[in-house]
Amino acid sequence: MKRILVVALVIISLVADISGQVDKEKLKGTVTISGAWALYPMALKWAEEFEKAYRHVRIDVQAGGAGKGIADVLAGIVDIGSVSRGIHPAEVSRGAFAIAVTKDAVVPTVNEKNPFLKELLERGLRKEEFFDIWITKKVKTWAEILGRDEKIPIHVYTRSDACGAAETWAEFLGKRQEDLQGVGVYGDPGLADAVRRDPLGIGYNNINYAYDAKTKRPVKGIVIVSLDLNRNGIIDDSERFYSSREEITQAIARGIYPSPPARDLFFVTKGKPTKRIVIEFIKWVLTEGQKFVIETGYIPLSQKMLTQGLDRIGK
Repeated sequence: MKRILVVALVIISLVADISGQVDKEKLKGTVTISGAWALYPMALKWAEEFEKAYRHVRIDVQAGGAGKGIADVLAGIVDIGSVSRGIHPAEVSRGAFAIAVTKDAVVPTVNEKNPFLKELLERGLRKEEFFDIWITKKVKTWAEILGRDEKIPIHVYTRSDACGAAETWAEFLGKRQEDLQGVGVYGDPGLADAVRRDPLGIGYNNINYAYDAKTKRPVKGIVIVSLDLNRNGIIDDSERFYSSREEITQAIARGIYPSPPARDLFFVTKGKPTKRIVIEFIKWVLTEGQKFVIETGYIPLSQKMLTQGLDRIGK
């Protein structure tokens, strides 16, 4: 009888392996993740939920910027690099294997005490004005934008670390991160805080650092500057979707907010992953893990993209 039971258990195990089901008690070990601030809140949520389902697994998530994430994974320091920009050809040639896992965006921010805030919110800013603030530095005062004479300077902030937010914002302006001018500040939280403390400041943030996680409203002290998408010098009703995190994520999902600065976010491994625990975690992220995307403030990928990711990782 005991022998029959053992054989039966072996058969069940083999069937489970063939069907792709994973024994949650057998999956053990640690997955290490490093990289983009943009993906950090989402990766933490996925790690928390995956650990609940697989109690012998630990997911170690660290932030530090997309540049650190791609460098760490290609150096073999971590299992997964989280990257909030496109993967460069040179990185692909070194083995970068990228799977899109969700989507978000970068938004321009100013201080809520900006002396011209009312006018800025009524007219918004055009791409070429952002270009002259961050790239050419032709626009040096707030009054210049509004056609006035006051000599009140614009204090421009950018990221000091190699990151997807800066790369994406620069791409929106037709440039690269190294072309962005301004006072360099480390990390998403640091840049948000710099603008929050400076009434004359302007910066940019991933949406999960521009909006408060609890209230879903812009972080206290910060206001999101509207993009004048149709360039008519006034913010129309169709361009007013910044007052809450839900509104802007819906605008991104509908394709109203432009790409860039809307963009896909990636998990990157060095080569196609072979470590079972890494494969299962990424597969879970692309399936069960997607139900946590909206509540965490991100935008779901299309089913087509999720299926493509599963096909690449191997079902």
